[in-house]
Amino acid sequence: MIKVNIGEARNRLSELLQRLEEGQEVVIARGNEPRYRVTLIEEEAVTDRQAALDRLLRLREGTKPVSQEELRAWRDEGRA
Repeated sequence: MIKVNIGEARNRLSELLQRLEEGQEVVIARGNEPRYRVTLIEEEAVTDRQAALDRLLRLREGTKPVSQEELRAWRDEGRA
């Protein structure tokens, strides 16, 4: 993790962006207090997708498989 203050981040922006591309985390502080975490957008999206997939898989645990006949019956239920 790279921690810089706001002024330093402004002066080293190109370098910090390169570090992000290399997988490092950048935290920008105001004074000595960390205030901002900078991340790559695509990495965040991958993490979000993976978290959603993990939640769906946990929800499926313990449920019985559904047959094709059951799926058709549910689809056609209430149709004349």
